[in-house]
Amino acid sequence: MSHLNANERTWDRLARENSQFANVASDEECAHPLLALDRRGWLPGSVKGMDVLCLASGGGWQSILYAVAGANVTVVDLSPEMLKRDVQQAEIRNVSVKAVQASMDDLSEFGDSCFDIVHHPVSSCYIPRLKTVYEEVARLLRPGGLYISQHKQPTSLQIVERDQRNRYVLGVSYYHNDPLPAVQDTAYREEGAVEYLHRWEELVGELCRSGFVIEDLSEPRRGDPKAKPGDFRHRGMFTAPYVRIKARRRQAETSNVSQQTIWTPES
Repeated sequence: MSHLNANERTWDRLARENSQFANVASDEECAHPLLALDRRGWLPGSVKGMDVLCLASGGGWQSILYAVAGANVTVVDLSPEMLKRDVQQAEIRNVSVKAVQASMDDLSEFGDSCFDIVHHPVSSCYIPRLKTVYEEVARLLRPGGLYISQHKQPTSLQIVERDQRNRYVLGVSYYHNDPLPAVQDTAYREEGAVEYLHRWEELVGELCRSGFVIEDLSEPRRGDPKAKPGDFRHRGMFTAPYVRIKARRRQAETSNVSQQTIWTPES
């Protein structure tokens, strides 16, 4: 079974099981949608009329909040069950959301420069080559467009177990390229999913090389000093599980140097 098939089936199951990752937008969140989406001030003050792509973001949360805020929203996801939630919630909220089933690294259905914002929650771990995703996002964004993405940090994906002294053991090579092996510590892994480790060189370097300028970066805190060993919040005190990146699509480069005629001495 390919990683795409496995991950589609896994997320279909998580949607049917009402996983915490498939929570729909609440009334309270819809009352202040941009605040729910963005507590760091990365989004513009208004997204009304903007074309927004919620990438690998099915589940009835992100797309609904953008739509309630007045954006023209397209949501892409590999899982039809997750997308079903977006469609259902859009009907309930009386907003319009276009749902497209596709892999985040193949967005050939869309033309160039058709979105103002791409918002991409944690999901890049489910595909082997991050570069392809970044290149697709760069193609779809208009110059100056905003790309907000969140990823699993590589160190977190290297952890395989917690030892008897409650230390977290790195058992996966930093340069591991194949699908990640099964591990004992699954605090930040989804059962049944095929996941890949992406190094910082890929997470940040490939983003810059794909035509983006990084404007900000944060590490959402998931640790609690009061949490007991075995709780995901305990592990979160020892390694940050996620990184969130704000990037801007570079404007088309133009030369500021005027053409000059080569001077030659008169004969």
